[in-house]
Amino acid sequence: MEGRFTEQPAPDWHRAVLKVGSSLLTTPEGRLDGRHADALAAFVTASRRAGRDVVIVSSGAVAAGRGLALPVKSTGLSGRQALAALGQTRLVALWQGFFDAPVAQVLLTHDDLRNRRRYLNARSTLRELLALGAIPVINENDTVAVDELKLGDNDNLAAIVAALVDADVLMIASDIPGLYTANPRTDPTATPVQDVAEVTPEHLASAGGAGTAAGTGGMRTKLEAALKAAAAGIETLLFDGRDAACVARLAEGHLTGTRLRAPRSRLAARKYWLRHAPGAGRVVVDEGALMALRTRGASLLPGGVIEAADDFARGDVIDIVRNDRIVARGVVQYAASDVRRIAGRHTRDIESLLGYSYGENIVHRDDLIVLPE
Repeated sequence: MEGRFTEQPAPDWHRAVLKVGSSLLTTPEGRLDGRHADALAAFVTASRRAGRDVVIVSSGAVAAGRGLALPVKSTGLSGRQALAALGQTRLVALWQGFFDAPVAQVLLTHDDLRNRRRYLNARSTLRELLALGAIPVINENDTVAVDELKLGDNDNLAAIVAALVDADVLMIASDIPGLYTANPRTDPTATPVQDVAEVTPEHLASAGGAGTAAGTGGMRTKLEAALKAAAAGIETLLFDGRDAACVARLAEGHLTGTRLRAPRSRLAARKYWLRHAPGAGRVVVDEGALMALRTRGASLLPGGVIEAADDFARGDVIDIVRNDRIVARGVVQYAASDVRRIAGRHTRDIESLLGYSYGENIVHRDDLIVLPE
């Protein structure tokens, strides 16, 4: 292997998803080991003190369950699912031990994130957890998943979660310092790749296959995750989570590893999607709501809504209209029938009027684009 990674500026960020690989949390024999998690937890704490949000996607449940040395007979899917169930509590307890703030366990499957209603519920829950000052620790719900225990699930899950929570950056910590021109474990001429403007098929071809015995993912799945993140305008950072000094410097804005850039900025990607997605309906707003959207970057609340047209569903993209002109577009949090019932009312009345609440916003400001006048 020729050369080493040199330090470079990390991108500015307010919210990050930190994916922690199994190899950083377990011994080769499968015993849970928090030595490397200590530095990563310190990174999370330092970032939170600086006013940033961090969501953790943590591998290691299956490996932690294996470390109990119970006589699990099946070596197939059911055996791995049993190990995941055994190890999940140990994994969350490990993370909670590093923080004074509460840790919230969130178990997801890809089905949860493909279903629009479940996706929005997960999104709302994670937003609320961050607002409460909790640290979400997310893992695949391996115990009930049918086809989720496959190569690289948590790398890809982390990319999906990054888009879910509107992260600025996806950080993947593993036992590899970053991307190389070839597999550094087998090719002594492999050289570090510091900065990638866009992930290409050539990068995927050079990435090799599976990772360590403790996990299910290698460099290829990390690059696939970076592609998913880039589609949402989110950059990806690859770095060695075993290097405590590297992790500490990352909290200070310095990366020793690979920076995988997104061709389009996060804001631009989201604005492009919101502007061009098919509209399922529209809501008409009053002048006060329009001014709040334009001058304060506010969310759209029920009190500013005059009426809802068409039969849109929760999660649809809708047009926000004033004086027969589309002034904004966004992802609506309530179905049209619900919007009609709460239009013009105070947010505190939502639950009494509907019998439930998805939050105080008709359209959250993170899911809204104001169009030029």
